[in-house]
Amino acid sequence: MFAVVRTGGKQYRVAAGDKIAVEKLAGEAGDTVTLGDVLLAGEGDKIADASKVTVSAEIIAQAKSEKVIVFKKRRRHNYRRKNGHRQQMTLLRITDVGEGAKKAAPKKAEAKAAEAEAKPATAKKAAPQAAAEKKPAIKKAAAKKAPAKKAAPKADKK
Repeated sequence: MFAVVRTGGKQYRVAAGDKIAVEKLAGEAGDTVTLGDVLLAGEGDKIADASKVTVSAEIIAQAKSEKVIVFKKRRRHNYRRKNGHRQQMTLLRITDVGEGAKKAAPKKAEAKAAEAEAKPATAKKAAPQAAAEKKPAIKKAAAKKAPAKKAAPKADKK
């Protein structure tokens, strides 16, 4: 089965086992990502419903593409500028293309972080109620001190 997916403003025709280089995606080598924007899917001559198809891929590496030289020149004006640029990219290996493709199982560290985030959320809901009960009455602002009087200028002795 093949699919046409859009990521990073570009479209790629992919099938299981393909390797592609796309614009930088969040994640580290070994992570699994799901490419959700499927434009077209099919097998052979038949076209499948693209909304039901998911594409999962494994990140091989985070890398930089080839260097592009940017050279600007204005003749007869002694103006030359030379810059280089290497775009960040992610190398992907397509693991599965199909209806209801396997979603990436979160790593253990990510699962623990998700649990840690969930626990304080429930504690935060209970905390305002307890804090409201324990809050003392609102104190009035302390009276401001009067500014110190400046010493009178010294009289000149003549």
